[in-house]
Formats: sequence, C-alpha cells, structure tokens
Amino acid sequence: LNGYANYFTKKSFWRNSANINVGWIKFDDKDNPDDDDSFREAADVVNLTSLYGYKFSEKLAASVLGEYRSTLLSNFNNPGYLDLGAGATWTPVNNLVIVVHPLNYNFVFSNTDFNYESSLGAKIVADYTKEIIKGVNWKSNLSTFLSYKDSDLSNWTWVNGFGFSVWKGIGVGLELGLRKNKQEALALNLEDNPLQTYYVIGLSYNVGTK
Repeated sequence: LNGYANYFTKKSFWRNSANINVGWIKFDDKDNPDDDDSFREAADVVNLTSLYGYKFSEKLAASVLGEYRSTLLSNFNNPGYLDLGAGATWTPVNNLVIVVHPLNYNFVFSNTDFNYESSLGAKIVADYTKEIIKGVNWKSNLSTFLSYKDSDLSNWTWVNGFGFSVWKGIGVGLELGLRKNKQEALALNLEDNPLQTYYVIGLSYNVGTK
C-alpha cells in the first residue's frame, strides 16, 4: 500500500506519504520431513513521512521533516526509527524533491538486549515520481541518515516502485527495497553489515483524487 496526501499554496507545501509492504510466503520442501510448511513472513516494512516547507522561491524552501520506519508483522517499534529535523528542500523540477536537513535527530526505539543508539546527524531524502511512458509509472525514494557521532549509527533505505497500468487503474505493480543499517546488523551478530532486500510483484489498483 502506497498512499500520498499533499497540500500546496503559493508560499508553502505539506507532503505526506505512507509505504506499507507486508507479505507471506508458503514453501513446502517435500524432501525434508522437518521443513516448516506454514506461512512465513517475506516482507515487513512500514514507512511514514511528513514534510512541511515554507517557500523562499518556487524551487527552494525552509522545511521540517518527520519520518518513521519500523515493521508491522513482528517486533513493531523494536527497533523503530524516528527522524525529526530541519533544513531546506529543493525542487529543481516538478517530479523531484530533495531534502537536506543538517540538523536532524535520529531516535531509535528498542527493548532488546542490544544497545541501539540515537544520535544527531544529517538527513538527506530524494524522492522522484515520473510517468516514464503512458501507463508506466516509476517512483524512487532514497532516505539517508548520516550520524555525526559514529558512522556505525548511519543508515540508508532506497525503494523503487513501478506501476504498469492495464485497464481503468488496474495493472501490475513491482516494488524493490534496499537497506543498509549497521546497528541492525550488529544486533543480529552480522559483522559484515549485509544488504537487506525485499521485492514484491502482483496486481495493483490505482486510486487518485485532487
């Protein structure tokens, strides 16, 4: 589920978005009698963003941002990440929004034994939406936190979604998510900080209002 609610005036804007991606997979290995053949979680992501800006010009604005990231199916808010910050937003073209907030605090919530750390840093977000050709839409969102305290506290998430419209809003959707987070890797005793990934493909339906 991808939802958007935006409000624009001559001097300000308020952009809100929600990305929720949950999925299960069932696989029965008939060659393994001890195999778990029940449904298992395949994707579990929730990302909520709210950006408010006051325009200095048509392309540059002072802005404040709130972004929350966690999971829904298991370990909700454990960990959970809340970014609150201020800085500037640049919209060089209608389809591209670039947020640079040098003053940002990354709150990390957790009740596990691992000591997650919150820290002050810079927040950089780039969001691009484009109808590539008629009936084919592409949305790309890159969200990065750069900790001033320790690079191990930094993280980034990049999500790309493609929508192929077939008939009256019905089509095929594809979404690919990539993520790097050293704290999460260390909590799982993964020293090499592997790239986290998920992808989902299936039927989609587009609802839009203005």
